[in-house]
Amino acid sequence: MEKDLAGKTALVTGGGRGIGARIAERLAAAGAIIAVNYAGNAVAAEETVAGIVAAGGQAFTAQAKLGAPGEIEKLVAQLDEEFARRTGNSGLDILINNIGGGGYMTIRSTTIEQFERLFTLNIGGPFFLTQALIDRLRDQSGRVINISSAASRLAGTDFIAYSILKAGVDMFTRVLAKDLGPRGITVNSVAPGFVKGDTYEELVPTQEIEDQICANTLLRRIGQPEEIADFVHALVGEPGRWVTGQNIEASGGFLF
Repeated sequence: MEKDLAGKTALVTGGGRGIGARIAERLAAAGAIIAVNYAGNAVAAEETVAGIVAAGGQAFTAQAKLGAPGEIEKLVAQLDEEFARRTGNSGLDILINNIGGGGYMTIRSTTIEQFERLFTLNIGGPFFLTQALIDRLRDQSGRVINISSAASRLAGTDFIAYSILKAGVDMFTRVLAKDLGPRGITVNSVAPGFVKGDTYEELVPTQEIEDQICANTLLRRIGQPEEIADFVHALVGEPGRWVTGQNIEASGGFLF
């Protein structure tokens, strides 16, 4: 595989499992030095790092529960130390804001506690982490990818909070792209649809529901996390150099 990201540094939040892990592995395979952030599942994060290293890549774990007091500062200190030790400076080339979460709830059933938790996961954590790292992003080569969701377009009444907050991620992307554009830094959001992974069975508990999803997807199947990772790689690599401020859906054409 071509090492088109050789020597570049990258942080993948929520990088221990699912889409995040596949993104970390894909960027590492292209030569990037990966910080695999995780909140609580150390085993999964360490397995992801071990797999990257076994394949000849470079990676390390960076524990921090984004949104909790002092955690962003702790994460930034870990990045500074590890990247400086490995490259000689603390500059960051690629930031993948992958943490997020949702669930089925209507406006009648959503509690304040649920909404605030989802806000922190989907908006607050990525916003303030980006704020903390903004001066470390390298001019001209910096890349920011926010993982959004097709839910931001679908406006589902049974996942209203998630739809609203992922729409907020898309607007965050557009505004940040305007802010960082003069520095030559691109900012885009990638919006997956239904993707196999750790939470898939919670979202799609029966074969009947999966069949309905496939019937309403132009490519007639469920996505794989590797397919999201490949697309993220294209955006942060040289092919994506002229793309910024965009929300690009990678859903196989779900409910078009």
